[in-house]
Amino acid sequence: MTTSYAALLRGINVSGHKKVPMAELRTLLTELGHGDVRTYLQSGNAVFSSASGDEDALTAQLERAIEDRFGFFVPCLIRNGPYLASVADACPFPAGELEGKQLHVTYFDRPVDAARFAAIEADAFLPEEFRLGDRALYLYAPDGLGRSRLAEALHRPAVTKGLTATSRNWNTVVKLVEMTRD
Repeated sequence: MTTSYAALLRGINVSGHKKVPMAELRTLLTELGHGDVRTYLQSGNAVFSSASGDEDALTAQLERAIEDRFGFFVPCLIRNGPYLASVADACPFPAGELEGKQLHVTYFDRPVDAARFAAIEADAFLPEEFRLGDRALYLYAPDGLGRSRLAEALHRPAVTKGLTATSRNWNTVVKLVEMTRD
């Protein structure tokens, strides 16, 4: 039996740095023995199937393979389809009423507790808001991520120290759920 996964690569193809062409990523995942490999956009989203049930081992394998192939380290998160669907279903904001650029999910490599974010005075950033979920953070940024002061505060090194984290807008969150269901 195989499981459908999404690989979320952090910080690739941004301003000409850490270039990972999606065609090469698809080839790499196929060479690693995964099936049904597809990518979405140029920002490091891939979907594949695997007989492995170990997300951590799959992540380590992909990170090593990317470093071997491209010569630089890329932090990755691999999550199965049911997890991605549960994160989308648990969204505390009215996703159906918002534009995709207004809502984001930051996926973490492990659970995070509210204490990590205690120094952030949430009221100072209104109408922007955030909520924690299962290894995820939901961010409502009505003017988009590029103008979000709260997003900047949430991603300060003091807050994210020791975590692997990568964010996706709601359109990408929904698309990856769809792709891992196919």
